[in-house]
Amino acid sequence: MRRSFSSPLASLFVVVMTALWTIPTLGLLATSLRPKQDVADTGWWTVFTNPHLGLSNYHAVLFEGGFGVSGGMMPYLVNSLAISIPATVFPLVLASMAAYALAWVRFRGSDTLFFVIFALQVVPLQMALIPLLQLFSHGFHLGAVTVIPPLGTGNSYAPVWLAHTMFAMPLATFLLHNFISQLPQDLMEAAVVDGASHFRIFRSIVLPLCAPALASFAIFQFLWVWNDLLVALTFAGGTPDVAPMTVRLAQLSGSFGGHWELLTAGAFLTMIVPLIVFFALQRYFVRGLLAGSVKG
Repeated sequence: MRRSFSSPLASLFVVVMTALWTIPTLGLLATSLRPKQDVADTGWWTVFTNPHLGLSNYHAVLFEGGFGVSGGMMPYLVNSLAISIPATVFPLVLASMAAYALAWVRFRGSDTLFFVIFALQVVPLQMALIPLLQLFSHGFHLGAVTVIPPLGTGNSYAPVWLAHTMFAMPLATFLLHNFISQLPQDLMEAAVVDGASHFRIFRSIVLPLCAPALASFAIFQFLWVWNDLLVALTFAGGTPDVAPMTVRLAQLSGSFGGHWELLTAGAFLTMIVPLIVFFALQRYFVRGLLAGSVKG
């Protein structure tokens, strides 16, 4: 099996599939750089014979607007960053601490708690959106007793951060637990003998060693939050103050349906930041995915 996948034929197949997979992205980029008239008259592949390119479409999408939609995408780009970065950092921090506690701080019921957290992955996000929205807006009451007061987080990033953090925690805890539990026991025991507390062990030993796992999950979580539309519409309400780029891109699709040069520019803008994140962390990606899958 290993020889089959490392043969020249297999390598050629991978190269061909990669090229075919890249062609639509190349067409999107070429269309976003071409003038409106060229996009309407000819296909994107004519850019190789008639390289009439410019950044006017990106300037229009980012800073201008028009065609029934006022304003550009720049505020929405800032909103997407303001949502995606905390919604990636929060579950990583909480899940890494929970994974360490479940792996190395033995207490009664720790295994049961881990399996309960793992089982929470089966809860569909779509089924919990409305109950969570009602909880954030009205709180939770048992008769006349207020168990959880209303959070008062309307028209802010907080409910979006909370929702993404909640639904990322089970998978993040599971993946990080598998990695952290495979760390050498002798290393942990030596740290305890030297008088290190759990917090010192977690900060000085566990976090540096589990960087591949943290980076691999960060890629998945950032891509999920960046490309999300449903959660942002449900909890942020789609208002310009807090709405991400996906909301604005949906508006462009409805208003700019005949302006492919603007649609492609807006679509490519939504791809740039995730690509930067992926290529910046790709060296950790495979190591993080395989972490904890085998022993030894």
